[in-house]
Amino acid sequence: MEMSTKDFWEDRLASDWTETGVGYRALGKAFNVWMYRVRREVFLAEMERAPLDIPASAVFDIGSGTGFYVDLWRELGAPSVTGSDITSSAVRNLRERFPDEEFHVFDAASPELPVAAGSYDIVSAMDMLFHITDDAGHAQALRNAAALLRPGGHFVFSENFLFGPEQRGPRQVNRSMHTIERELAAAGLEPIRHTPMFVLMNAQVDAQCLRRRAWAVVMRSLVAAGLGGLAGRLLHPLELRLVRSRTEGPSTELMICRKVGEPQG
Repeated sequence: MEMSTKDFWEDRLASDWTETGVGYRALGKAFNVWMYRVRREVFLAEMERAPLDIPASAVFDIGSGTGFYVDLWRELGAPSVTGSDITSSAVRNLRERFPDEEFHVFDAASPELPVAAGSYDIVSAMDMLFHITDDAGHAQALRNAAALLRPGGHFVFSENFLFGPEQRGPRQVNRSMHTIERELAAAGLEPIRHTPMFVLMNAQVDAQCLRRRAWAVVMRSLVAAGLGGLAGRLLHPLELRLVRSRTEGPSTELMICRKVGEPQG
């Protein structure tokens, strides 16, 4: 019997509550550490440019994992960050790491919210929506984000936003920009900013098949040779220059939406 999404992540995070547990496991811890450095720098820079009053905002984070983005919201001055995760093991660890914050077990694809609707100025869902393989559940997660927001609040999230064909796997679905924009509109969310999070250092999901395969072969060979940390260190400055110079990328991208209406239907 195939393991459920909840059981899969419960098992994975219970045994590995680190960058590799929540990140790209096949690339190893040393390379994932550098990937998370890129995520941190891109996220902080984009939040500083965005029209968000973070020091006056209550934040709800969906899929908090190890608390990476909870920590970044706190660093940016958010007065309160409520976190959540589909796994009870992550929530236990998060409560220990951030004793002053509130955390809930929450399946983002479920219509049952863990807190009162309309209570937050910012909702974030970073690096997790593409792991919702059920299409109805993915659309529900976006409706949930909108429901948690006050009118005029902002939704900050990352996705893969394909312009090429949709890609489906047992634990990840990379959806088209058209599909995601349609679901956002149905949830009453309007995109206002969009930027790459990676260009070279993450899977080339929106590139041609040959490039995707070549990237995977090269990166996994470097990791197998024990060179993941060196590769990350060398690619890190180049990656930041590429991200800053582009408006679109072949990998994960960050989007900010504003809540402008009520969900349709």
